[in-house]
Amino acid sequence: MIIQPRVRGFICLTSHPEGTAQHVKQQIDHVKSKGKIENGPKKVLVIGASTGFGLASRITAAFGTDAATIGVFFEKPAAPGKPGTAGWYNTAAFENEAHAAGLYAKSINGDAFSDEIKRQTIDLIKEDLGQVDLVVYSLASPRRTHPKTGVAYTSVLKPIGQVFTDKTVDFHSGVVSDISIQPVESEEDINKTIAVMGGEDWKFWIEQLKDAGVLADGVKTVAYSYIGPELTYPIYRNGTIGRAKDDLEGTVPVLNDLLEGIGGISYVSVNKALVTQSSSAIPVVPLYISLLYKVMKEKGIHEGTIEQMQRLFAERLYANGEIPLDEKGRIRVDDWEMREDVQTEVAKLWKQITTENLEQISDIAGYRKDFFNLFGFSFDTVDYDKDTNEVVKILSIKE
Repeated sequence: MIIQPRVRGFICLTSHPEGTAQHVKQQIDHVKSKGKIENGPKKVLVIGASTGFGLASRITAAFGTDAATIGVFFEKPAAPGKPGTAGWYNTAAFENEAHAAGLYAKSINGDAFSDEIKRQTIDLIKEDLGQVDLVVYSLASPRRTHPKTGVAYTSVLKPIGQVFTDKTVDFHSGVVSDISIQPVESEEDINKTIAVMGGEDWKFWIEQLKDAGVLADGVKTVAYSYIGPELTYPIYRNGTIGRAKDDLEGTVPVLNDLLEGIGGISYVSVNKALVTQSSSAIPVVPLYISLLYKVMKEKGIHEGTIEQMQRLFAERLYANGEIPLDEKGRIRVDDWEMREDVQTEVAKLWKQITTENLEQISDIAGYRKDFFNLFGFSFDTVDYDKDTNEVVKILSIKE
């Protein structure tokens, strides 16, 4: 079938198998260009492995350290006349490349919050790898059904305490406008968001993996967070999502106690603001990212997800010597984003930005391209007017 992008708001409803394969290949090529990461992990579990930072983590582990990888995710398979999700196609492309390189790579498709998927993952580790020495937790979902109680929670994207008003952009039309977002009405909305996006499920995974004996001595586990600049605080760090991130970060000492007996350690890595399916949904953030991209590209320090993850592995998690942490014990690979010169310039542009000057003083074009790249579109090497085979299989998944 011929697959063209169909967009509804911040979601692209279609994805292209050849384009996503191109995107995966570009990321692999970047990791290869950086050379092997010394003392890297060899058996890796990535929870939330099909897009964004999770996919980039899996690619970095496989092609940066020759690691065997198991990826867990929840994606829609392709069917005749119906494209699969981008994450499905990403994983199919990744497995093809990994197997061609002689690397072990298997995947599990299902609800990672569920005990059943945890059991399936543990069984696969026992059967094929014995143990894993790195667990990456990179789930991004708006909903979670609690595996113990069966209660379904939906996260809420709102400020806390007062109405938030600031600029935002429709990155498709290029219209800059003011937006006002009402605060949460109750503590219950905050608790729902924590239940979905906080650290409880990460803890459940590590507990069950440890109890099953599939965590190697000295295992590392890392989850991902974001802080950002003051201008996004009301909707992000000081909002409902921020409370969930506080909970995620607060899980680190709990996991460290849990892993102490096997010499393991947990980390939260604070990453840079990037175009992802999740960040595109947050008001204000796309406009901030388009200005950030402009400034960082001009300074020659721009990074995408794969550059971030390669640097995290090579210069933090598996670098020689002690891992540098901030005052709250977090790894910071948002350090270039948060440089004073970068943030000063972004703040100056923020005051100036309008619909009329958006294309000139921001990198909204780069934002749009990155957004469509997520779904396999806007690659010069792909002819989107030609038929493509939409039914793509993931080698390790029996449908």
